[in-house]
Amino acid sequence: MSFTVFNFHPHIATAIQECGYTIPTPIQQQAIPPVLEGRDLLGLAQTGTGKTAAFVLPTLQRLLDGPRKTIRALIVAPTRELAEQIHSYIEKMAHLTNLRSAVIYGGVSKLTQVKKIKAGVEIIVACPGRLLDHMNDRAINLANVEILILDEADHMFDKGFLPDIRRILKSIPKKRQSLVFSATMPQEIRHLAEDILNNPATVQINHTKAAASISHALIPVEQKRKTELLKNILEQKGMTTTLVFTKTKYKAKNVAQQLENSGYRATSLQGNLSQSKRQQALDGFKSGTFNILVATDIAARGIDVSGISHVINYDVPDTAEAYTHRTGRTGRAACTGEAFTFMTADDEKIVKLIEQTLGKRILREIVSGFNIDAQDKNPALSKDIPVRSWQKKKANATNNTAKQKRVFGSSTFTKR
Repeated sequence: MSFTVFNFHPHIATAIQECGYTIPTPIQQQAIPPVLEGRDLLGLAQTGTGKTAAFVLPTLQRLLDGPRKTIRALIVAPTRELAEQIHSYIEKMAHLTNLRSAVIYGGVSKLTQVKKIKAGVEIIVACPGRLLDHMNDRAINLANVEILILDEADHMFDKGFLPDIRRILKSIPKKRQSLVFSATMPQEIRHLAEDILNNPATVQINHTKAAASISHALIPVEQKRKTELLKNILEQKGMTTTLVFTKTKYKAKNVAQQLENSGYRATSLQGNLSQSKRQQALDGFKSGTFNILVATDIAARGIDVSGISHVINYDVPDTAEAYTHRTGRTGRAACTGEAFTFMTADDEKIVKLIEQTLGKRILREIVSGFNIDAQDKNPALSKDIPVRSWQKKKANATNNTAKQKRVFGSSTFTKR
């Protein structure tokens, strides 16, 4: 199947070609037709599956017919980064049309946003808080909204945005097309979807499964030695573009600072940064100014950076779904990627849930000098789990055919 089957307007079709898109992803194949038909839709898909195009392209197609300079489509996203990413994609796909988009989020000038809205736009991409601010100021009119899109609805619940969403819903026409996209389906999101969707088409693309293009490994380590281990594997594995996840904003800032002090090109992305600093960090990571980005789950939601070679879970996430989101940042677009997770003795329960989601036991990598490799002392190393030991490759090391070895980056792994 190619994009030609959707019969997009020539202006949209040309933009698709300019971006080098030829074959739609599974969610695009399944979601675009019902959206073009005007149906409501519930889309369940993990990050990196191409869902932005799945709702932007048919929305642009539908908006080509109808009035201009009035807000006809509202896209709500949970984070500034995701809102900016969607807005940028719309501009790229709509540059040959006269459809315009404005992006609204906190941390930047409200006046600039108001000027853009008053100039006349057909699409608003917004975070809930700042959108409500503009609504309270009567600076925005949503009375003509024809299409409502909620992206990453599960994360909106995580951030406590559902009350805001319900307030926004009261200000837009009940007669509209509604699309809800979510990676997971907690009960609260299911209730929301039932409330706002009318006989929806449902598209589900392995929304809890990790991409097959990603290899996974767990590294048992003491909590206090995580940063030391991080520096060790960054040095030895020759990692290029690496995304490191921590649980807290403080830890993200602290780890990035320690890496920077050690000579690495590292920066952090976390909620305590101003919008300009967040954008500076993200732009620097995209351009290669920084090749290591240390981030929290919330800050990293919506990051779309191509070519991420490695994801490192400095802290094990709280849920298996969060693990899938994190590791899905690598191994995209037919590329391979690797995910390493630092595991302490307290992480056994969530690790088992992650393995259930993956449908397999995750390889344990035993790094010399960093963890207890005696199975009777470390419950993470039971006999039915694959284990691989590695240590820094020596300068005069030679290939030992008596052992099963393979070179990985600048390190040699020896299978047990």
